[in-house]
Amino acid sequence: MDNEYRGHVVVLPYPSQGHINPLLQFAKRLASKGVKATLATTSYTVNSICVPNVGIEPISDGFDQAGFAQAADEDTFLQSFKTNGSRTLSQVLDKYQNSDFPVNCVVYDSFLPWALDVAKKHRIYGASFFTNSATVCSIFFRIHHGLLSLPCKLEDMPLLVPGLPPLNFPDLPTFLKKPDSYPAYLKMKLNQYPDLDKADWVFVNTFEALEGQAANGLSKLFSGKLIGPMVPSAYLDGQITGDRGYGASLWKPIGEECTKWLEAKPPKSVVYVSFGSMVSLTEKQMEELALGLKESWVHFLWVVRESERSKLPKEISDSAKEKGLFVTWCNQLEALAHEAIGCFVTHCGWNSILEGLSLGVPMVAVPQWADQLTNAKFVEEIWEVGVRAKEDEQGVVRKEEFVGCLKKVMEGERSQEIRKNSSKWRELAKKEFSEGGSSEKNITGFVEHLRLANKKGEANLWST
Repeated sequence: MDNEYRGHVVVLPYPSQGHINPLLQFAKRLASKGVKATLATTSYTVNSICVPNVGIEPISDGFDQAGFAQAADEDTFLQSFKTNGSRTLSQVLDKYQNSDFPVNCVVYDSFLPWALDVAKKHRIYGASFFTNSATVCSIFFRIHHGLLSLPCKLEDMPLLVPGLPPLNFPDLPTFLKKPDSYPAYLKMKLNQYPDLDKADWVFVNTFEALEGQAANGLSKLFSGKLIGPMVPSAYLDGQITGDRGYGASLWKPIGEECTKWLEAKPPKSVVYVSFGSMVSLTEKQMEELALGLKESWVHFLWVVRESERSKLPKEISDSAKEKGLFVTWCNQLEALAHEAIGCFVTHCGWNSILEGLSLGVPMVAVPQWADQLTNAKFVEEIWEVGVRAKEDEQGVVRKEEFVGCLKKVMEGERSQEIRKNSSKWRELAKKEFSEGGSSEKNITGFVEHLRLANKKGEANLWST
């Protein structure tokens, strides 16, 4: 890499684990290509992030002691973040204005559209970054523009959207069926789109082979650059030295216990169970899953957050310990990459989906809400890398259903096909960052644009 200055990008994530990880990974990709990259994150999260070659700057959401947990509700938090975040992000840009590294672009989480206004006031580029799938972008963009009306009704199914497979009622994001159930989240989803045409770039954390058709359908509405999967380089191309983790954890990972336990297990014999950092299961659902794991008699590693442990019946967890390990957290990437893992039971958050695909791990989808329901359809029917566990009338996946899903993925003829497809997607994900890969091309093109703009003295002029 030559020493030519290629510009300075400030990357701004929404302050939750599932948003920090992909945007931080994008910052690392930029830094590896000679761009100065700085992550601007809230005071509450700033100490949880440590990454070589990426600078960290604190900004304020107005709740510096505890973040979102300190706010009365979602609306209060988002309004406070807009007010305080705009002011403190502006201060960060001012700080570098007369330095050797003036900022010439802000890449902001699409949940924080006010950052584009800050960028334009400073006469620099602004780029929106979507942390969800192109499929979900396409659906909500159409809702914003009045091309889809809510609520979607069962009698109007399937939902037909250009570039997407027909979506049946169980496949729809929660907000489409019950728009009044989570009004603040629906508002946040729709607020991603009004000023998108003013952004200089729109990045989506997905890749051409995975969602090319969805992206093509979306291109008639706005031009998005696919730059995913945003998972650490060690699991894809290996171009960033030592990049085996994201470099951010809002929880203390428990790694050694998981690793030692996995080392003692045969290849592809362990079911890894994790529902991410946000999902909260009901006590009944926890019980059914625990009984299913116990009765299936497979080895399992189940990540149960401390706040969820009380929902797990003690007699079941005690009796299941012979074949399983319960931990409050572990390094998911390293666990999925371990040869002992044969299956990933997931809530189908987009980051978890991309990790499972990138590491070639078959999945049992147990989606809970929002976009997870749509992601689960693709896991089972489109990419064919797993099966979706079906809920009963009470919205619970029963142990019999769960055991059946584990068997389909872990043994028999269907499991062979699923493993073959999982390996295929792993290789396709790796290709994205090899020479000529579409995600690699899109990121390189962005960096080259910044380099040329900087060379021409346009670091503080937005595109026209």
